Amino acid sequence: MSQEIHTPITAEEIGHEFEGHAPTANMSDYAIEDWITLIVFWLMAGCVFLQFFTRYVLNDSYAWTEEIAINCLIGVVFLGAVMCVRTSRHIQVDVFYHYMPAGLARVLATFVDIVRIGFFAYGCHLMWRYVDIVADEQMVTVELPRNIVFYSVLVAFVLMLIRAVIVFIANMRRGYSVLERPEEFQTVEG
Repeated sequence: MSQEIHTPITAEEIGHEFEGHAPTANMSDYAIEDWITLIVFWLMAGCVFLQFFTRYVLNDSYAWTEEIAINCLIGVVFLGAVMCVRTSRHIQVDVFYHYMPAGLARVLATFVDIVRIGFFAYGCHLMWRYVDIVADEQMVTVELPRNIVFYSVLVAFVLMLIRAVIVFIANMRRGYSVLERPEEFQTVEG
């Protein structure tokens, strides 16, 4: 077992480590759904904090905060999924692509793109039918229609479908997808 060697460093030297330039944010990396998701997330966080505060500090909780927070979480999940489709960040297994011939990998990646588009199109269809069935329901604790939540999920599925088509077109033009060359899609931290 080797002994660890620690180089002595002063507090001043440690302090100088934080003087480097912070990386600049590139606002063009973000789309409208990113900003909407951020707003819905902070609305959810505010409701959760208000629920905590009223329950444990005031000992008289607001019942509506839980329902609003749950509905915001639904929005964050589905709008976040739109972001994942746009940036090709969904969970995927790409190890097989490294062991198959390039032509077969291209065909399989194209098939995956087509199946993804079909899945989102079918999701749009199912959500449209579901919204039609439950259009008149009201939220339990707030006098708001539940279809606000259902329509946001429908919009998210439509956006996922649009983003999947855009990703498919980009993959066809580029000649490869994230499945075939994941290293090409890694962002470099600066």
